[in-house]
Amino acid sequence: MQTKMPLEGITVLSFEHAIAAPFCSRQLADLGARVIKVERPGEGDFARAYDTRVQGMASHFVWTNRSKESLTLDLKSEEAKEILQRLLPEVDVVIQNLAPGAAKRLGLSYEDLHQQYPRLIVCDISGYGIGGLYEKKKAYDLLIQSESGFISVTGTKENMAKAGCSIADIAAGMYAYSNILSALLLREKTGEGSHIDLSMLESMVEWMSFPLYYAFDGASPPERAGAAHAAIYPYGPFEVANKQTVMLGLQNEREWKSFCELVLEKAELSTHPLYLNNSLRHQNRDKLKAIIDSVLMSLSKEEIINRLERAGIANASVNDMHGVWQHPQLQARNRWTTVDSPVGELPALLPPGKNNQFHYRMGAIPALGEHTWQILKNLEFNEEQIQKMQEKGVI
Repeated sequence: MQTKMPLEGITVLSFEHAIAAPFCSRQLADLGARVIKVERPGEGDFARAYDTRVQGMASHFVWTNRSKESLTLDLKSEEAKEILQRLLPEVDVVIQNLAPGAAKRLGLSYEDLHQQYPRLIVCDISGYGIGGLYEKKKAYDLLIQSESGFISVTGTKENMAKAGCSIADIAAGMYAYSNILSALLLREKTGEGSHIDLSMLESMVEWMSFPLYYAFDGASPPERAGAAHAAIYPYGPFEVANKQTVMLGLQNEREWKSFCELVLEKAELSTHPLYLNNSLRHQNRDKLKAIIDSVLMSLSKEEIINRLERAGIANASVNDMHGVWQHPQLQARNRWTTVDSPVGELPALLPPGKNNQFHYRMGAIPALGEHTWQILKNLEFNEEQIQKMQEKGVI
């Protein structure tokens, strides 16, 4: 296995907080990039204080900030300008998800930086993007889930529901990550950096393409169906004996026939006129559910899964978080490792995608300002200068 990493030699300077930008930059660090995380002196990224669930550290912060260097810096101070002037020539990528307009006020916009650093890639992550009526509108994950239409199709018929994780932030972080990778590839061809204008709203609307097209040209949008599928049946959770739940999904008529014969043991049901195709099964799902329930609720979870496997029907257990920590497949594939942190070693999932040419970087989660002095020393500030900046609250 080679020891060289894909982004080795790439330096990322990230003015980041919360989830979208930190998740993006952490993935760049996973691939070997040096990521310098700029944080507010004394407070840091406000996600550090979201909760204390991981031995006193915040769950979101632990997830999105390994393998980074923490530089505390008051960006509004005069000294910050000199620090950035010394640092920026070493930087390949600048990421920011500050409040709308803040980067421009601080002289960190693409227009401000491009002339002096033409190879620099600048990625701006915001709720609604640059321009348009919503440019300056505040945006948080829940609000973008709402604006993008996600919440309108998620939940039960009676109640809307948001996703149980920061799905809009994750979508934006993933698209920022892939856009930066493509900009690095483009720079190899042109020698010039790029400006990436990344919107949380557009990231989520891209993920909403199925319900959007389902409601094309004024058609009715998909109804909220809880954990079931809005358009395919049977597809979703079914209760079995002992109040346990099995998730299953049928995709075609061959599977429907097998499901009737081997799981329900009601072969005649596969040719019943009310259930001959998915559209009819969806239309008559209440009647069909009663038939399926009458069989499944008399059998244990293990018996049902065995029947589903024998029939070639996709299925899954409904795990809680404790079940995922102990998931046998993740353990069998050795997908857990540990990372260091200010509170000691913590478990961490290896990034998805096993590459046989390199190992992902799984570095420590930084304490607030942990690397400030060393970064400034490397920029040829002496100890007296650094001490004065610390006393003034610059760092």
